[in-house]
Amino acid sequence: MNSNVRPESMARITTKELADAFIAEQVEAVRAQVGDKKVLLALSGGVDSSVVAALLIKAIGKQLVCVHVNHGLMRKGESENVIEVFKNGLDANLIYVDATDRFLDLLKDVSDPETKRKIIGKEFINVFADEARKLDGVSFLAQGTIYPDILESIKQAEGKKAVKSHHNVGGLPEDLQFELVEPVKLLFKDEVRVVGEALGLSHEMVYRQPFPGPGLGVRCLGAITRDRLHALREADAILREEFAKNGLAEKVWQYFVVVPDMKSVGVKDDSRYEGWPAIIRAVNTKDAMTATIEEISYEILYKITNRITAEVEGINRVLYDITPKPTGTIEWE
Repeated sequence: MNSNVRPESMARITTKELADAFIAEQVEAVRAQVGDKKVLLALSGGVDSSVVAALLIKAIGKQLVCVHVNHGLMRKGESENVIEVFKNGLDANLIYVDATDRFLDLLKDVSDPETKRKIIGKEFINVFADEARKLDGVSFLAQGTIYPDILESIKQAEGKKAVKSHHNVGGLPEDLQFELVEPVKLLFKDEVRVVGEALGLSHEMVYRQPFPGPGLGVRCLGAITRDRLHALREADAILREEFAKNGLAEKVWQYFVVVPDMKSVGVKDDSRYEGWPAIIRAVNTKDAMTATIEEISYEILYKITNRITAEVEGINRVLYDITPKPTGTIEWE
């Protein structure tokens, strides 16, 4: 049987009892696979990698080495939060790597989204390899791959074109020196959350905003520039702050800003002002395979628009994307 295909007989994990059974099964499988070797985990701090971290700590304890790579494409305050929660709060064996310049230099002038994803994925592996050389006995790379990643990355038997590749599925280089450990790769996002709560993770952590592996790299549309990336990060922080203030943070499954590589004419201080548009996306879904649009009141949208255009240098318009999935994907790239 293809290990990347979810068996039809596999029950949906909707209760703690089912989650406990899944955890016990995966703990046994991980111990059998890993033995006494060390495992590197790509710890972004998102839901998937956090659940994998908790599961692997339960299975192999200090054999797990968590590596958080700041690729310069994180949301505002993201890396600082990862360090606080995992190193200071959970006493994880955490290595922090600031590789901002390394990633952004490679991404300079690259506009094709698939190329960006592959560059980011390959460089992630390169960074892990560099860290692994500093450690003894590391033979495995753990990842928070989930089933929608696989479904969207592989070409189906009937010949449909893949929606997009994911850095933790289709973008891995052929000469990868680590054996993969992917304990939740056959789960949908809602199931990962149930498993996370069964593992004892906080509600806040388990229901944290989903964040793609390539980070803001697939939300800074087209060729990434540092000034536009900064504008995106600030606009996204305002959106998240206003959603939290207005009770939308947990009501909406995923919400974010994208900033395309285009400018329009605007007015600021009674003068012509060319700037980028900030495009808001807010969607609800259970399994990430389909998504509906959250209806946001004009009052809230006006507040967000006023703040972004007033506080973020380089942004002169705010738009709201009302396209469901399908036909749109959740992310723009």
